[in-house]
Amino acid sequence: MKPFLQEVAEDIVEKFGAQLQHCAIVFNNKRPAAYLQKYLADIIKRPFFSPAIFTIQEFFSEAVQEKTADFYLQFYTLLQVYNQLLREEGLEPLSSHRFFPLAKIILSDFSQIDNDLVEADKLYRDLEDIAVINQEFDYLSPEQHEFLSQFWTSYSEGKHKKQQELFIQMWRRMPKLYHQFHARLKAQNFITNGYAYRTLANSDIAAVPFLQNFDQGKLIFVGFNALTSAEAKLFAKLQEAGKALFYFDIDSYYFDDPLQEAGLFLRKNISQLQLKNVFDDRPSLMQSTPHHVDSYQIQGKTAQAKLLNHILADDYVQTESIGTTAVILADESLLIPALQTIPQQVGEHAVSLNVTMGFPLGTSSVYGLADLWLSSQLEIQQEQQISYQQLAAFLTHPLTGLSQKMKDKVQTTLLDEKMAHIDYERLLKQKGLFEIFYQKVKGPEQVISQLLTVMDFLLNRLSTQKLLKKIDAELFIKTIQELNRLHDTIGKHIGQEEIAFVCTLVQKALQGIAVPLSGDPLSGIQLMGLLETRNLNFDKIVFLGFNEGIIPKSTIGNSFIPDSIRRVYGLPVLENQDAISSYMVYRLLQRAKHISFVYNSLTDESNSGEVSRILKQLEYESNFTFSHYALSLNVKTELAKEIQIDKSHPAIQAMLQKYLNKERILSPSALTQYISNPIDFFFNYIAGIKEPKEVSAVVEANEIGSILHKVMEYFYQELKKEIITKELIQVKRKKVPALVQQAFAAVMFDNPHKVFEYSGMQKVILAIVEAYVEIILNQDESQAPFRILTLEQKVEATVSFPLNGQEASVKIFGYIDRVDEKDGVVKIIDYKTGSDKLTFKDIPELFNSDGKYINKALVQTLLYTYVYEQYADKTAVEPNLYVVKTMSQDGTWFKSGRQSLAGDYLEELKPQFLEELRKKLTELFEAPYFRASAVEDNYKYSIYKTLFGK
Repeated sequence: MKPFLQEVAEDIVEKFGAQLQHCAIVFNNKRPAAYLQKYLADIIKRPFFSPAIFTIQEFFSEAVQEKTADFYLQFYTLLQVYNQLLREEGLEPLSSHRFFPLAKIILSDFSQIDNDLVEADKLYRDLEDIAVINQEFDYLSPEQHEFLSQFWTSYSEGKHKKQQELFIQMWRRMPKLYHQFHARLKAQNFITNGYAYRTLANSDIAAVPFLQNFDQGKLIFVGFNALTSAEAKLFAKLQEAGKALFYFDIDSYYFDDPLQEAGLFLRKNISQLQLKNVFDDRPSLMQSTPHHVDSYQIQGKTAQAKLLNHILADDYVQTESIGTTAVILADESLLIPALQTIPQQVGEHAVSLNVTMGFPLGTSSVYGLADLWLSSQLEIQQEQQISYQQLAAFLTHPLTGLSQKMKDKVQTTLLDEKMAHIDYERLLKQKGLFEIFYQKVKGPEQVISQLLTVMDFLLNRLSTQKLLKKIDAELFIKTIQELNRLHDTIGKHIGQEEIAFVCTLVQKALQGIAVPLSGDPLSGIQLMGLLETRNLNFDKIVFLGFNEGIIPKSTIGNSFIPDSIRRVYGLPVLENQDAISSYMVYRLLQRAKHISFVYNSLTDESNSGEVSRILKQLEYESNFTFSHYALSLNVKTELAKEIQIDKSHPAIQAMLQKYLNKERILSPSALTQYISNPIDFFFNYIAGIKEPKEVSAVVEANEIGSILHKVMEYFYQELKKEIITKELIQVKRKKVPALVQQAFAAVMFDNPHKVFEYSGMQKVILAIVEAYVEIILNQDESQAPFRILTLEQKVEATVSFPLNGQEASVKIFGYIDRVDEKDGVVKIIDYKTGSDKLTFKDIPELFNSDGKYINKALVQTLLYTYVYEQYADKTAVEPNLYVVKTMSQDGTWFKSGRQSLAGDYLEELKPQFLEELRKKLTELFEAPYFRASAVEDNYKYSIYKTLFGK
């Protein structure tokens, strides 16, 4: 079937012939122009003067003398006028960042008011008095009166809430704001797009110089559907003057049926406005030609795009001069998944793909770099520092062009110095890119120019290094162009702004950019949004994301004009979206031969899981035939496979042998890790897989423990060998806050004397540690007098065990927090800040990797006890655990049942402990496999869970 534009081309060539150059053709978007010119060239078959081609926005803009103001000029003009009105009312003016969200809504409302020729004074008039409303609107229908009454009832009865009163004050301000805003723009020779519509619609068309250019031909309006009041008024004037022709793409299937919303606006155009359609005698393609629809129900958003390889398998190699296949993204967020799915080449043939909607700059790494610079500047302005996370993102960004050597150097320094924040001046000393990127912006007017310098520098740097992909180069250039435009537009307005607000403006401006991707606009597979399909036709169409709530849309955007008022004045309402979306879809179906709808059946916070009502209507009302397919992604669980590591591997045997040769020493924490989950020991100590180091401003739980240990070491350092009395502890308690700060600096920065300003969270940590210290000191006071023998003592001992019928041994070492002596009894003191328990079942269960009663704190403390006895040649040493969270209630003794682990009971269990320890060591070196524990809680917090399939 002939495409609509081909029919238009044939008709206007027949009507105008050589006079076609005196005509102007107006579309509602840019895409159809290239197609129409192609059809004209194919029909005329010789060089010819093309008619002028405009979009409707360009047509109205050309017809007025003023230049069209962009959003930012409109925003600052509106801000100036609004604050002037506030001052006149004796109110405080609004700052730019507070007014910005209001301005977007106000400007949108003004645009709609102008497009639909609504009298702003009437719309914004104080309508609280219902009697005045009835008098002013006596010509309204009862239904329209009802709309007004419903809205104003809440404002006219009783006492207003504060928010309502503020809203009414702003509403009363709107007429002055509207008129003064347009007057101030006009004084600068600027105009809004909406006001251009109003101006031309209310003009004497015979006196408009722009329209006189086409007096020898016609103004040809092609493919319009929903018209604004301004468009409708102008079109009627032009038709009455004999200056215009209208080509509406209509099918009687939805035009003649008043219940079909797809024909709503076309019926208004032709029946009410009396616009004459040149194509008024066309047969119904929806009814006269067979149509078959394939409907695909897919589970998952991005999974929809993956279906393209199935649907388009025969279309990847095309030879037609004009592409006959289109993928239409009802959900435009599917662009990236679709691009990732469609191959670049099939066999020896390149796949011709044209993306008409443009690549969103906001999703690119180029925008990520600009956003990183903006956020870094905000940190520099506020803190004079850069956070570790920001700097790490800079170092790892693919477009910085930094050498791996430089990245490693900076990263190593940050980790070694544990710097959560870095002075920006230190980064400037690195010169090169660091000096350019982290140069502090001196004022708001420098934000855009300095970002331009950064982007220019990086573009040149990457081009010189030949590291720049074509798409990134295009994105860089588009970013620089937009920044230059932004600088020219708002440069003179931002001198008094906050730097943070200017950064926000730049972010929003860049996020809204779509960069056209290279491709033939006519041939190949066309990847486009629904709006871009207007006037175009394809033999094969595939809709992606055809879900209810996406098409038609479920919202019309923010507005200060309520729905009831919008209906009275004929402004767009939500139902309009149904009619517009239905028409765009039905129009595409008229001439299509192969139709596929793909929708996401999964329900989540952003998706209903239902197919669009438009497809449901087609299925129930049309004569189309349907085939329904469901791609069900079966979710099934696999039987858990036990992952175990064979110890016979030479590399593993070599590592284990190092322990036996005393080249490596076994720590208590390594041993308890093996007991809890043997496979964790393999990954950590044999394979050497460590958690990546990073610097964080947040103090981790293990670091709180380290700080506490360091404080207690500082507290008792000078009191070793002395008799610790209650009075001595009380005197020294006064130094605890200073000792906590010293310990914090030592643990976090390896410098106990470092002085710096604490953040709010760091102050909380200091307070927590102080509280923990007080709990320990309270316990120590209750035990005084006693004597401290050692602090943070490094001890080691050899433990022998049977291995393959022979005697083997390993060296165990550790650091004992504290060793006390009281009444002739030596005690091992181990501090714990976690949730360790003092209870245990029995000694064998402590070593049972598949058991539920492992107590790692007890194993470690008993191991320290054994090692210290060997090291210091002492006996009857007792283990004590200071669990700061519970020691006030539970004490410090380990317990089995009601029996404390001390005295004779302890001495009875020590040989049993040693025996079980030897058995575990034998297992470590002799068992054939490293395996995971059978008890999930034993590896609940393991960082290696994904490696062993849990």
